[in-house]
Amino acid sequence: MAGFATAVVAGTGLLMLPAAKAGPGAAGALEALFTSTSAVCVTGLAVVDTPGYWSGFGQAVILALIQVGGFGIMTFASLLVLLVSNRIGLRARLTAAAETKTLELGDVRSVVTGVAKVSLLLEAITALVLTLRFATAYDESWPRALWLGVFHAVSAFNNAGFALYSDSLIGFVTDPWICLPIALAVIAGGLGFPVLFELRRRWHRPWAWSLHTKIVLWASGIFLLGGSAFITGIEWSNPATLGALNVPGKLLAGFFQGVMPRTAGFNSIDTSQMNPASWLGTDVLMFIGGASAGTAGGIKVTTFAVLFFVIHAEIRGEGAVNIFHRRLHGDLQRQALTVVLLSVAAVAVSTVVFMVFTDYSLDQSLFEVTSAFATVGLSTGITADLPSGLQLLLIALMFIGRLGPITVASALALRQRVRLYDLPEERPVIG
Repeated sequence: MAGFATAVVAGTGLLMLPAAKAGPGAAGALEALFTSTSAVCVTGLAVVDTPGYWSGFGQAVILALIQVGGFGIMTFASLLVLLVSNRIGLRARLTAAAETKTLELGDVRSVVTGVAKVSLLLEAITALVLTLRFATAYDESWPRALWLGVFHAVSAFNNAGFALYSDSLIGFVTDPWICLPIALAVIAGGLGFPVLFELRRRWHRPWAWSLHTKIVLWASGIFLLGGSAFITGIEWSNPATLGALNVPGKLLAGFFQGVMPRTAGFNSIDTSQMNPASWLGTDVLMFIGGASAGTAGGIKVTTFAVLFFVIHAEIRGEGAVNIFHRRLHGDLQRQALTVVLLSVAAVAVSTVVFMVFTDYSLDQSLFEVTSAFATVGLSTGITADLPSGLQLLLIALMFIGRLGPITVASALALRQRVRLYDLPEERPVIG
């Protein structure tokens, strides 16, 4: 956390330089701090217009902060997997090594180089496709097209959602050569390095995938398809969003808008004009987020899946929680419950603060708070108009939401306290 805080402070200092602002003078401290935090935490929320307010140098600083933040999160989270594995007993370590088949215990160099190679390769492929499209279909010069391609590729893979267009990607709502590469990069970044690494090695042997990979792929697929179908269905006839598009355009825009709550803040339709039911559904998708050890935020799909199977086992009266022919340890269930309840508390308290100090509706307040905590970046358009105190609250939420769940989960996993006795058992009334 100290490392990410240092990156935020350094980014704030660079963005406060006169060269970082497009107009005369220098950026204010709050604008620079908010933008730096949003970039390092790969959120995408903004209090100023990114292409209009920041100069080329300022945009380059934002791009660097996004890359540092995304690479740092993937590396940091992956190394924590090794740290946790090395702190448990020898038998459990051998079991974990045989089960994951992704990371060798203690091999820090392979993790760092692996994350760097995967990130740069996927960003390069996305940037190439986008550059060709910007240059050939939108009459951009090749240097400008290359800059647009690289910026949006890095922002997409790192689930940041910063765009070099004032209306995000609304101008490309029906262009599959822009929307689909960005959506696929968002999905890839949200899967996480362990999953990407295992898919590269064992893509032809799905029966040999680790439990983590199976959970991430199944849950991600369900939320991607379900979220896209939900938003497409709700917004189908809304004249301010999908209503004016033809059928292929509606399907593309609905899919794109269903992918973004995995925690990238791009939007190809006007989020502020969406149906309140779509806002609520997006809140749920944002809160769940993507996979662990990836660039996505939220409580993570693995956490949600664990609690889902806990409920499933309890309803069926089973004594153990089983997922894909594997039994979950009780510690993991308690860790998942702790992360979820702490996250719910952070979102609920912050939403109440919004309701007390602003005149915005519950829908808007909850959406903005969830977007910040889950490091998504989607907005109903109220962020820039918030008082400075609430903007500082969003800064804290972005930082806590980016690092808090990872830190809490790893701290709980590393805490080993053996009790030499058990207290008498008693059952309070539940329900």
